[in-house]
Amino acid sequence: MARFELKLPKMGESVAEATITNWLKEVGDRIEADEMVLEIATDKVDSEVPSEVAGVLVEKLFQKDDLVQVGQTIAIIETEGEGAATPASEPTSVATPEKAAEQVAKTVEVAKQTVETNFADSDKFFSPLVKNIAKEEGVSLAELENIAGTGKEGRVTKNDILDYVKNRGAQPAVAATPVAAAPKAEAPKAEPAKQAVPVSVNGQDEIVEMDRMRKLISGYMVASVQTSAHVQSFIEVDVTNIVKWRDKVKNAFEKREGEKLTFTPIFMEAVAKALKDFPMMNISVDGEYIIKKKNINLGMAAALPNGNLIVPVIKNADQLNLVGMAKAVNDLGNRAKAGKLKPDDTQGGTYTVTNVGTFGSVFGTPIINQPQVGILALGAIRKVPAVIETPEGDFIGIRQKMFLSHSYDHRVVDGALGGSFVKRVADYLEAFDVNRDF
Repeated sequence: MARFELKLPKMGESVAEATITNWLKEVGDRIEADEMVLEIATDKVDSEVPSEVAGVLVEKLFQKDDLVQVGQTIAIIETEGEGAATPASEPTSVATPEKAAEQVAKTVEVAKQTVETNFADSDKFFSPLVKNIAKEEGVSLAELENIAGTGKEGRVTKNDILDYVKNRGAQPAVAATPVAAAPKAEAPKAEPAKQAVPVSVNGQDEIVEMDRMRKLISGYMVASVQTSAHVQSFIEVDVTNIVKWRDKVKNAFEKREGEKLTFTPIFMEAVAKALKDFPMMNISVDGEYIIKKKNINLGMAAALPNGNLIVPVIKNADQLNLVGMAKAVNDLGNRAKAGKLKPDDTQGGTYTVTNVGTFGSVFGTPIINQPQVGILALGAIRKVPAVIETPEGDFIGIRQKMFLSHSYDHRVVDGALGGSFVKRVADYLEAFDVNRDF
């Protein structure tokens, strides 16, 4: 009887870990090759892990909500016979006494930490990711409860606990003792900051827990507002030429390319050009350092059927022509709706565009997608009366117009740069050539 180790597969260069969200197979179940065994989730994308072989699941090494590193063995599949294999029947399991002792020691230590730290005893909510980090780093329940959380309602986020672990050696007792050591006179000052505003609930109200992705989005949004000094610039754009051109060529475009031509790739093309003109908008911030990004990778905010939001990324957007941009936009949009995005599809963005006009909004004030420093919201295109200047004089006409809303990080982007960038995007859109080919 042979035993196959099912490992967490590599999901992209920037993805190192995932959380198990659901086991699709139980111990003793028969599994066919390429059949899905479990569901996992990264920070942005849910996915499934298939089996590379046919056999019987004989052991699950991790449980639901456990955090697993890429390359770790998550299950054992017996590829011959229906019974459990003995250690002697596994050729690859032979190890030296030293290695065996080391493995046993690790297993005992993990079990010891699991027994000693029972997070269910706390009245506070901790996410599975935070609890797993606490277990791995030996953070006690008392320490965890006293970490100042930056998440919604004071919840401890991944960054909070990682910062605590990093600084714990330099400040061993700060996080674990403030409540007991603080004088009584100071307690009333600290208490209001930790308490959430009470919510009144009656018998007719329905309480619905946020799903995993909504909790992540909630944490990201709060962290972004707390990190970046958000400033907005707005500009109105005449896109009459773009509307006319698209109406003229959209059928021929779909017939030739097999893709629908929406306004989004046209707008993305203009944003990519503007980012080349203003490279200091294509940056990120790391403490007191500015990281100038070599590639222009445009994030494209997309709404999912369940109401949640995801931001797939168009890599090297400045190198794509309009056809390539349309194919990339449609591919990512369709896979986002179908839940088929890969973890790497949402990584590496350097600037983000969100189309609030899809839902009828004229403009909005979007929150920056960290660690980027800017995000552009596209408003709805509307027919409006406008003053048209001609050699014969001014007159009123009907034009197709929209608002561009640019949110940027005032820590590193001043109003001159933020305003000039969005103006350049508007200039590219208004100068659109109605005679161009696609």
